[in-house]
This record gives sequence, C-alpha cells and structure tokens, in this order.
Amino acid sequence: LLINQIRPSMTDGYDCYQNALAERINGILKQEFLLYRCKTLKEMKILVKESIAIYNAMRPHLSLNMKTPNQVHNRKGQLLELA
Repeated sequence: LLINQIRPSMTDGYDCYQNALAERINGILKQEFLLYRCKTLKEMKILVKESIAIYNAMRPHLSLNMKTPNQVHNRKGQLLELA
C-alpha cells in the first residue's frame, strides 16, 4: 500500500545487500555532501544531483585504487571493446 506516493524501499527487490548499498549511499550523501538544511524540495533535488555527479566523477575511492567510479566504469567499457 502506497500512502502519499512513498515506497517503503529504496531498492528494486527484496535483496538485503541492495538495501545495505542504498543505506551506504544515503550515509555518504548526508555526511559528505548535504551539509546544510535545504529550504525547498527543488533545492534538495539539485544538491543531490550535483552530489552524485561529484561522487561519480571527482571523488577518488580507496576501494577503487584511488580512481573515481566513472574512471573504473569507462575503463571496463574500453576493455570490453578490445575483447
């Protein structure tokens, strides 16, 4: 049952690992990017979109050998083209 058009989950299924990933992303957004309270939903949407772009294109990740997710993703695509 959807009340106020809100879904109870942030994932596309009932996989507990997907929920953990969604919670990790939410934590990063809250702790690293959304450092002040937004006044409107429109402002929040803009900040979240910008934060995700920074996270994927500019923020190096230790688990990716200090590369960004975009660098790793693009490299994987290049390797598939060579195969």
